[in-house]
Amino acid sequence: MDDALYRGPIVDAHIHLWDLSLRRHPWLDPSDAHPLGDLGPIRHDYLPLDYRADAAGQNVVAAVHVEAGWDPATPLEETRWLESLEKLDGIPTRYVAAVALEAAGAEAAVAAQAGYDRVAGVRARLSWHADPAKRFAARADLMQDAGWLAGVRAVGRHGLHLEAMIYPQQADEFARVAADFPDQIFIVNHCASPVDRDAAGIERWRAALRRLAAEPNMMLKISNVGAYVSTPTRAEVREVALRCIDAFGAAQCMFASDYPPARLHTALGEIFEAFRHAVQSFAPAEQAALFHDNAVRCYRIGESV
Repeated sequence: MDDALYRGPIVDAHIHLWDLSLRRHPWLDPSDAHPLGDLGPIRHDYLPLDYRADAAGQNVVAAVHVEAGWDPATPLEETRWLESLEKLDGIPTRYVAAVALEAAGAEAAVAAQAGYDRVAGVRARLSWHADPAKRFAARADLMQDAGWLAGVRAVGRHGLHLEAMIYPQQADEFARVAADFPDQIFIVNHCASPVDRDAAGIERWRAALRRLAAEPNMMLKISNVGAYVSTPTRAEVREVALRCIDAFGAAQCMFASDYPPARLHTALGEIFEAFRHAVQSFAPAEQAALFHDNAVRCYRIGESV
């Protein structure tokens, strides 16, 4: 019944903002191919006022900005730019920054990002696929790189968590990293990216969820589900969301929009409405955890900035 749908406050745990006039987002320049497909519908400025317009009526009380592919030569510039924005109703509330953890000077770069109170974490793009068209990572072996692992340690030393984009076939490796740093929080983005949709790929993804969830310091963002289903109907969103929650439990998952990239598949309002329908049979406390409480805890939302 619709009266059982969650209508409480939402923390959108994954959004992106950009101003294309700055020319700092090379991946949004026109190109022939991108892992996300045709980027035409999102190749325009996207700022806090745009997000608020898209999120109207959703009761979003906070939102987390995740690094948006800023020029890798100057990632601290992105944080400074975010700080310069007028925060419309406090949005963006927290940031997940970019640092090349394998690079010389990564320790200093992490420290510089951690110097901003709104920075709660660092994201690593580790998604490596046999198909070059699906690659987001520059290398396949980053998680074996001693310098990269030292960077991970620096992230934890500065009180930040590590988020990552990975593919299911990288789950064992990422889980081992989390096991090696048991006092740090690790967050897998985008449902662990089940990009391979044949039977073998789906089974690999399901096994990956179980493997990742076995690490007690691992969390999962259920975000941009539309990128991994044939058509983003509520039934298909429900199937993916429930598979994720079944593996991790409601206490270790967060709903998020991944807007505006998710606009390539679904309107923002429909994303959260589909999530509401997916978990309408859950206990109220579990629904609140998925939509709000887990993100508040993880991103320290409510602390002064």
